[in-house]
Amino acid sequence: MSDLTVILQQIESGDSQAADRLLPLVYDELRKLAAQKMAREAPGQTLQATALVHEAWLRLGGDQQPAWQNRAHFFAAAAEAMRRILIDNARRKKAARHGGQAERVNLDPDSLELAAGMDDEQLLALHEALDRLAAHDAVKAELVKLRFFAGLTMEEAAKVLGLSEPTAKRYWAYARAWLYREIKMNIER
Repeated sequence: MSDLTVILQQIESGDSQAADRLLPLVYDELRKLAAQKMAREAPGQTLQATALVHEAWLRLGGDQQPAWQNRAHFFAAAAEAMRRILIDNARRKKAARHGGQAERVNLDPDSLELAAGMDDEQLLALHEALDRLAAHDAVKAELVKLRFFAGLTMEEAAKVLGLSEPTAKRYWAYARAWLYREIKMNIER
């Protein structure tokens, strides 16, 4: 059993000191994932990886961590927190810069790489499509969040979700195609 799992179990059992041990244990991994994500953001991004990790940590509960069921539950929540922070930041910047006018960018299906840097409009379009995917298939949406927003590799995301790597690859291919179709349909509207 990993140290992370032990600490998560201690938090669940009410150990008030366990949350203090959780952040140092996961900070480097979260920081690495956030740095990878921020490196792929559009130039001029004002949010830094360290700020993203700190904000995500606060949104997860800070020193008052909720009862995490397991490692997968924690990292899924961290991915969702990072996603929401980036979406909130994109919305704030979009509203300030563009007066709230949505301008969609046409995406080439052959070059659609979810891990590539995206501008605010593309990020918001992805966010909206991802919400629709979650209503259609929550596991595939969670895979996208872990890969795109948390920066996990296919192997890491598969492990967090309890999937085999070939299944995760099939889900990833499906989710990318589904999201592309959804984004393209919304651009055409």
